[in-house]
Amino acid sequence: MELIPAPRAIEGPTRCGVLLDRETALVAAPGTGTTERWLRSTLGGALGLPLPPGAEDSRNSVRLRLDDTLEPEAYKLSAIVNWGVEIRGGSAAGVFWGAQTLRQLLGPEAFRRAPVRPGAGHGIPHQIIEDAPRFPWRGLMLDVARHFMPKDGVLRYLDLMAAHKLNVFHFHLTDDQGWRLEIERYPRLTEVGSWRARTRFGHRASPLWEEKPHGGFYTHEDIREIVAYAADRHITVVPEIDMPGHSQAAIAAYPELGNRDVVDTDSLTVWDDWGISRNVLAPTGNTLRFYEDVLEEVLELFPSDFIHIGGDECAKDQWRKSPAAQARIAELGLADEDGLQAWFIRHFDTWLGARGRRLIGWDEILEGGRRAGERTPAADGEEGLRESRAPKGETTALGLTDGAAVSSWRGYAGGITAARAGHDVVMCPEQQVYLDHRQDGGADEPVPIGYVRTLEDVYCFEPVPPQLTEEEARHVLGTQANVWTEVMEDQSRVDYQTFPRLAAFAEVAWSALPAPGDRDFADFERRMTVHYRRLDALGVAYRPPAGPRPWQRRPGVLGRPIEGAPPNV
Repeated sequence: MELIPAPRAIEGPTRCGVLLDRETALVAAPGTGTTERWLRSTLGGALGLPLPPGAEDSRNSVRLRLDDTLEPEAYKLSAIVNWGVEIRGGSAAGVFWGAQTLRQLLGPEAFRRAPVRPGAGHGIPHQIIEDAPRFPWRGLMLDVARHFMPKDGVLRYLDLMAAHKLNVFHFHLTDDQGWRLEIERYPRLTEVGSWRARTRFGHRASPLWEEKPHGGFYTHEDIREIVAYAADRHITVVPEIDMPGHSQAAIAAYPELGNRDVVDTDSLTVWDDWGISRNVLAPTGNTLRFYEDVLEEVLELFPSDFIHIGGDECAKDQWRKSPAAQARIAELGLADEDGLQAWFIRHFDTWLGARGRRLIGWDEILEGGRRAGERTPAADGEEGLRESRAPKGETTALGLTDGAAVSSWRGYAGGITAARAGHDVVMCPEQQVYLDHRQDGGADEPVPIGYVRTLEDVYCFEPVPPQLTEEEARHVLGTQANVWTEVMEDQSRVDYQTFPRLAAFAEVAWSALPAPGDRDFADFERRMTVHYRRLDALGVAYRPPAGPRPWQRRPGVLGRPIEGAPPNV
């Protein structure tokens, strides 16, 4: 069968099968309500099937059941002639993933929003499918800070994730180029920080500019809707609030957050260019209190265990020049500016742990470590600084609590170091799963950025490094594809960069391997011939296998076409 991601086991199919028509009933056991609602609204809407409630003995029916003998996200789908379809799941999520497989079995028409053959029946061959995911973290990171994506576009991407059995939405909400989350206590973060005057078109070497304001933000009600919509699809939303780098938009809104003794922060604006801004947060108690206030609202909006604090690419130039920052280093007994960043990260690691949450950050959070004689944030002594209670977990050799996790983006090394120290890891190396990187080396690729990473390259990505022992490998929670939007000015550009590679990534994250490295790309390509029709039905502006369509190109817009170039070159 042309299923993506590939399931663990299929018995059948045979020529005989099950016909779903307007008489087909839906029998939902307690605990399967999210899938029941989704089947009626999405699948029923696409095929024109009312799916009325049925009795336990209904023969022409789709039955939803929980089965505690299955793994939590596992499912078993049985399509039996003269009986109907049954989906059993180890949890409500397992039932939902089984429903996604049912949708694929019903053909590309099941991915439309209204029936193209009203009144027609839809057959499924007789078969039994047993399936479960390889990893519990199957993520997509979407950057809405560089180019804002309106709420409807975010909801659409949650649907696309669900269709590919991805279950973690990493929501990159703040950066130098925009602050996208309403914070009621600090309204200027969106009044000022969510808009920039213009935007460079292409890589920062490009001479082209879009001379109009760009921006937008999500209200509290928008976020509650997004989180609820995701939860109905068994997707966890993990927000990212960047600190202490990637913070120029916040400093433009509240200049006191910056290093005022070396920079005129009152004149800063939201950045209109790409790269790494040198304007970073000042390491003061006031800054810590400000971000504690921000995170208090974040915790109220996002119920996820993990809160992402960025922690990456923090330029140290201003701290080196700042007398206040240097005094802070001496006061805390730190060795250097790297230690100052580590102190900042550890403060929020402890702060989140005390509130029952877990910090996750990019692999730079491993740098700096704890220095001999260093004072903890709780012992900082600054008047008014809130108490930072240590979490129940231990502090590891890397200076973080054992609940802290790492997004390993600069290759595998950070993830290996973290896993060996007992930290959980999400593998998302730039060289393999940054989907903003170009898909082909051809001259027609729009705004070519970074490494060439083809559909096959992504499909052959292995998240678990062979250097890890079996015990260490258990710390690899899973993997994540990242979509940075500097050169993606609208939804169609995001689609082009993300698909079809996200389909390959989804199989990496979901499907177990018979043996290490044992992936059959030829078989995946064969199954993709059907999956492209599903993407067409969904309206996804993917990159065709033969290359970009004329309207997908961006002739004359400079990218960064350097194979193997380091980040930010």
